[in-house]
Amino acid sequence: MIEWRLNQPKWLQVADIIKERIAGGEYLVDTPVPSEHQIVQEFGVARGTARKVLERLRGEGIIYSVRGLGSFVAPSDKPGEE
Repeated sequence: MIEWRLNQPKWLQVADIIKERIAGGEYLVDTPVPSEHQIVQEFGVARGTARKVLERLRGEGIIYSVRGLGSFVAPSDKPGEE
């Protein structure tokens, strides 16, 4: 069960959770991250919120999307990190 922080938008909190999962190795480079539908189901948020999560992660270069296939963890640009 997610305990939402009232002082931060839900989409930002969900994006942070997914980033933590990537950093922790739950999602590896070039492997899929949850889809909009999966985010809606897991976190109980609206589809627009899920879309904003993925847009944010794409904008930060953390994930990339392939039309018709989904979103995947992007390779890290930092030396020594994958």
